[in-house]
Amino acid sequence: MGRLARAGLYAGALIGPFGGAITTSILPEIGASFGRSAGSAASTLTYYLVPFAVLMLASGTLAQRWGPQRTVRIAYVAYAVTSALAASSWTFEVLLASRALQGAANSFTTPVLLAVIAASTPKEKLGRALGLFGSMQAAGQTSAPLVGGLTAEIDWRLAFVVIAVVAVGLAILGVPQTDAEPERDASLRSAFVPSTLWPALVGFIGWACLGGLSFLVAFRLDDVFGLGAGQRGVLLTGFGVVGFLTARYIGKAIDRFGARTTITVAATFGAGLIAAVGTTPFTALVVLSWALTGAAAQGVLVSINALVLQSDSANRGGSVSVVQSLRFMGAAAAPLAFVPLYQAHPLLGFLVPAGLLVTIPAIVTLSGRGGGTRRTPLPGAAPPPR
Repeated sequence: MGRLARAGLYAGALIGPFGGAITTSILPEIGASFGRSAGSAASTLTYYLVPFAVLMLASGTLAQRWGPQRTVRIAYVAYAVTSALAASSWTFEVLLASRALQGAANSFTTPVLLAVIAASTPKEKLGRALGLFGSMQAAGQTSAPLVGGLTAEIDWRLAFVVIAVVAVGLAILGVPQTDAEPERDASLRSAFVPSTLWPALVGFIGWACLGGLSFLVAFRLDDVFGLGAGQRGVLLTGFGVVGFLTARYIGKAIDRFGARTTITVAATFGAGLIAAVGTTPFTALVVLSWALTGAAAQGVLVSINALVLQSDSANRGGSVSVVQSLRFMGAAAAPLAFVPLYQAHPLLGFLVPAGLLVTIPAIVTLSGRGGGTRRTPLPGAAPPPR
């Protein structure tokens, strides 16, 4: 297995969060460019994430049929082309269309990469490998608002030029070859099983109320503290920095304590942090709470990936694709659900997501006891107490 291809496998993890979040810190600038409000410009997040999430319901299964190497290279090339279209958008409608096409292309990357990791990593090391993958996704989440904010000081369109260049580089690297042969008869139905759907529900709620709230944090930094695009971009990166630094340790914790325990702790911790982000009157505390939210988000994300990839599903690529789809559907739904709440009263925009996060431990308990799933021990995990 080539080292460059292996590096490309993990580097590819950043492209989804990077592309999805690139407009997060520059919504006021995008809106002003086309005579729209920042709230209207937030639809660039939704237009990207909806096709991204919907197509991922099937992309993992289709990639199982076509083979991951060919699928990923084509997806990266398409992503570069649509990013160039976004950079040259002459109307707001063209920008929205290009964002939708970006999302469609990118739906064939993340779940495929996760399936390749599962196929090319010994089971006893899978938790740590998923932690590394999660850290790279956090790097994408980190760099997106920073790159977006800094490029907006010159021209927000440069942010999409950066995306195009990254996508071309990833297409050149490709992904490693594995011993797994394409499964020509992989079915979509085999991915929609209880052991997939429960983690998918957790991913939907968790990512909507954690990673999906970055735009709302940017609004608060602008409305309450009067920070500019560059400042907002820099401060929002704390989420990704902490996520990047903690993801590998979370992978180790999953191997030791089990994914369900990790999800419960992370969701509860995240609920308190989101409430703090929306209520504290001090800029430093907002920034610190948001940064620590990155660790909570990774705790949820890496754990649900581990639950699915360690299951007995015959279609692991399709199953992880469904989970990732619901995760990003949550992010796509976040602006639609929480912008009206924030506009009605800023506190509601944060306290409602915090309340939803509190429901995750109950969902995890239900899925383990009566949800029709079997708890699959993770490598190295101690057996459950009797």
